[in-house]
Amino acid sequence: MNTTMEVARKLVALCKEGRFDECSNTLLADDVVSVEAAAPPGMEREARGLEAVRRKGEWWGSNHEVHSFSVSGPWPHDNRFVVGFQFDVTFKPTGQRMKLDEVALYTVRDGKVAREEFFYDTSGA
Repeated sequence: MNTTMEVARKLVALCKEGRFDECSNTLLADDVVSVEAAAPPGMEREARGLEAVRRKGEWWGSNHEVHSFSVSGPWPHDNRFVVGFQFDVTFKPTGQRMKLDEVALYTVRDGKVAREEFFYDTSGA
């Protein structure tokens, strides 16, 4: 079984390489819960289950052109850890380019991410 820090290091390594799909496929629990600070257009704030989280990721990937990104962390705390993400993206439907700065809190259960919560400025949402 993976420890929280092993999961954290693997998640950060995969994200730094842009391998977000592999991250979801290997590190998330089947019953994972993913919570956004604000609901993506046409979606709920909370996605329950691996398939729902994958669909959310697919939506994000198809609606954003990523110019650059960076990943920092992880910073552990018991069975949780946080990771920082910074993205320079263009939202394809509007053509608006923006910088996104967010922190994700991950909770590990039985060697997999059981919950992920994303924190970011929602004043423009």
